[in-house]
Amino acid sequence: MRGLLVLGCRLAVGGIFIYASLDKLAHPQAFAEVIHHYRLTPYPLLHPSAHLLPVLEFVIGSALVLGIWRRGAALLAGVLTVFFMVAITSALIRNLDISCGCFNTDGGHAVGLDLLFRDGILLLLCLPPLLARESGIGLDRFFRK
Repeated sequence: MRGLLVLGCRLAVGGIFIYASLDKLAHPQAFAEVIHHYRLTPYPLLHPSAHLLPVLEFVIGSALVLGIWRRGAALLAGVLTVFFMVAITSALIRNLDISCGCFNTDGGHAVGLDLLFRDGILLLLCLPPLLARESGIGLDRFFRK
């Protein structure tokens, strides 16, 4: 039963991260504008961030879905989720009326408390793959010595 929980969480978090990366990978300039609206990233880091973040999301999501480096991928997914929560909280505190840029770069969902709730659930889903001893179904077993 525990293995199914880990697998379900891995697939959910991994699928979300892969899906979240796709539009950003296709439209890095538009994603750079989304990042700029948060007013947290220095201008020289804006475009590198817009290119690196979606690649990181895709790699983390793929690792979780495939079951490769499960714990590291779950840890990075959790860290990124906390980073997203900090950015959303900062935007809320500063009363910024912006789109979150979570899944698409052209408008989308406005920053709000519901996003913090959603990201909190995502963060909780990162815990079983991170804390479980056994990797369950996945490609990890092919990389063990």
